[in-house]
Amino acid sequence: MTNLISPINATTLEMNRGNISHLLRNFRLLFFTDFIRFQIHRIKHRADNQIFIKNNPTIKLPPDYLLYESFAIEYSAYFYGGRESAEDLFKYFSKYKSQKDLNVLDWGCGPGRIIRHMPNLFDTGCGFYGTDYNSKSINWCFNNIPNIEFSHNNLFPPLNYTNNLFDIIYGISIFTHLSMEMHFAWINELHRILKKDGIILLTTAGKAFKTRLTRNEISQFENGNLIIRDKVKEGHRTFTAIHPVKFMQELFSDFEILEHIERDPVDNYIPQDIWIIKKNKIT
Repeated sequence: MTNLISPINATTLEMNRGNISHLLRNFRLLFFTDFIRFQIHRIKHRADNQIFIKNNPTIKLPPDYLLYESFAIEYSAYFYGGRESAEDLFKYFSKYKSQKDLNVLDWGCGPGRIIRHMPNLFDTGCGFYGTDYNSKSINWCFNNIPNIEFSHNNLFPPLNYTNNLFDIIYGISIFTHLSMEMHFAWINELHRILKKDGIILLTTAGKAFKTRLTRNEISQFENGNLIIRDKVKEGHRTFTAIHPVKFMQELFSDFEILEHIERDPVDNYIPQDIWIIKKNKIT
């Protein structure tokens, strides 16, 4: 089918979406409208999800809202997409680390979409950890996902880990839901618990998300300023941060930046940037 929306009109539509988002935030209606969206998506995917359950009766799945908060209410995408994401991350990690005797942390693991697959990829002898501020997600993971040590954290640091513990830390779309203050607080905490020569892989909303910004936000973004859309609970999926390169370079000033990967949008999907950073000094 031919795409009838020109690039210019598509950009205008995205800007209008940004303006609508601001109105909903200002009137404290964003969480309510997001809950309505959750119910719509739940109905939309119900048939496919029932088929998944029928074909995969032994796979344990989190409650629908835990899935929605962290990803999407698509059971197949949660399980098989999570496994594919774990495999992609493993390829990045393998460029910089051996596969033996590593401690690996999923920072912001949610309902275990990715970390549940990690023990199948690494050699035996590695330790796997998951932490999240959502106690319901952590409780579900603790009771349903074996071979991983799960821990509940607060929205703000510290984590319940000793200094210099981890060889690898990854956080998928975590900074995208935190305030500026929390960006700096958390990057310092991750630095504390990471070993010397350890690596961190993080995803952020980069310049590909400019199409979703208002004109004023675009101006701020191009000047290197972090864009925050708040007036909702920090950490929730509706709390949004968009990250210019200049800001990220400042955030990572105590690390060596190994890779910054900007990915182009595909159809209606806008991928996040990937940052891989390395700790060169002992905390």
